[in-house]
Amino acid sequence: MEKEHQIFGIRAIIEAINSGKEIDKVFVQKDAQGDLMRDLMKTLKKHNINFSYVPVEKLNRLTHNNHQGAVASIAPIAFHNLEVLVETVMESGRTPLFLILDQLSDARNFGAIIRTAECTGVDGIIIQKQGSAPVNGDTVKTSAGAVFNVPICKVEHIKDAIFHLQGSGIRTVAATEKTEDNIYDIKLNQPIAIIMGSEDRGINPSVLKIVDEKARLPMFGSIGSLNVSVACGAFLYEAVRQRG
Repeated sequence: MEKEHQIFGIRAIIEAINSGKEIDKVFVQKDAQGDLMRDLMKTLKKHNINFSYVPVEKLNRLTHNNHQGAVASIAPIAFHNLEVLVETVMESGRTPLFLILDQLSDARNFGAIIRTAECTGVDGIIIQKQGSAPVNGDTVKTSAGAVFNVPICKVEHIKDAIFHLQGSGIRTVAATEKTEDNIYDIKLNQPIAIIMGSEDRGINPSVLKIVDEKARLPMFGSIGSLNVSVACGAFLYEAVRQRG
């Protein structure tokens, strides 16, 4: 976590949240007690901010300052409103291409995906507030700065985002091995949102139930799956190819 994207101390974090700062994640010391810590936890839950309990050694590594049992990372970008972004893209006259990342948790994979998304003309990336990879220094670095060029939306629930996209005339295509349909047989030259899953679990089964189409990449080796950022690149460039 880069120091300029960091807040330490319970009261400072509470003030930052209440003033509208874009907090990406808060690391809270395990078993920390006290009224101020309880106030922090109430504030985190009220604003639905991503947090995790960590040992004090982790906090000591993050900062040499008096952290009081809490360190927050500030997102280096401002996140977009999904409804506004979808409306803007639909009115632009171009064929929408969105990317949904369902519980992707690795910051470097996230950065690599953002870089490819920028190169392939993705109109926006949608992630869930809870459980998603942070937008931090690693993300910025591995995206080669592309994180500043691609709109990113944080939503409460991925399924609600999918319903909104479908209601706006955008078809949703899930990248999953749990289908016989090949990516090269799916029409990607229409308004679409491609959904990629987490590194270890793939796409949530409840999400797979509501998508319009599922597609898989052909695999010929003995290893059963690709790195998620590589698979995402293959899907996005097939969309580029079909769109001419």
